[in-house]
Amino acid sequence: MSEGLGTLYVIAAPSGAGKTTLVRALIDAMPKLIVSISHTTRPKRPNEEEGIHYYFVSREAFEQKIVQGDFLEYATIFGHLYGTSKTAVQHTLQQGIDVILEIDWQGHQQIKTLFPDCIGIFILPPSLESLRDRLYGRNQDHDDVIAKRLADAKEALSHVHEFDYVVMNDDFVSALHDLKMLIEAGRLQCRRQVVKYKASISLP
Repeated sequence: MSEGLGTLYVIAAPSGAGKTTLVRALIDAMPKLIVSISHTTRPKRPNEEEGIHYYFVSREAFEQKIVQGDFLEYATIFGHLYGTSKTAVQHTLQQGIDVILEIDWQGHQQIKTLFPDCIGIFILPPSLESLRDRLYGRNQDHDDVIAKRLADAKEALSHVHEFDYVVMNDDFVSALHDLKMLIEAGRLQCRRQVVKYKASISLP
């Protein structure tokens, strides 16, 4: 499957590693870069907005979209379904706009089969202890949920070698700088530069 002129980035991380905050800052700092908004069956949290954070749908509606082949990838996370719209991603890439997918390692595996040239980036927490502190500090989940998230974090870390790049989030400014550099490097890939400058160079 061809991405078009844009580049597809998959950014994954254990829950509580600071991925969402980093990606939001990255989007604010760089032009022609968006985050694909996922569909989910998870209930909307008080600070979330429809069409900005997620598209919140019923399980029945989500399963219908699976049958219709509407998702590039989907996964069950903590009992809720999450999926990435195929049409929205393909349309955006064809316009030369880069797309970030905030998904887990399972989604990354699925996307790699469809978009072999996608760039996978894993956000690494400084340690499991710091991750535990962040999860408790968010004050969003009960102890049993946090224990489950930490167990899932260990599973996610076992798949880190499947990604192209790893960014350590022990310092927010440094981590954001690293992400910016990876996006800039992606925009200098040969396949994009040859198309961009084809009028100036004699290449087939």
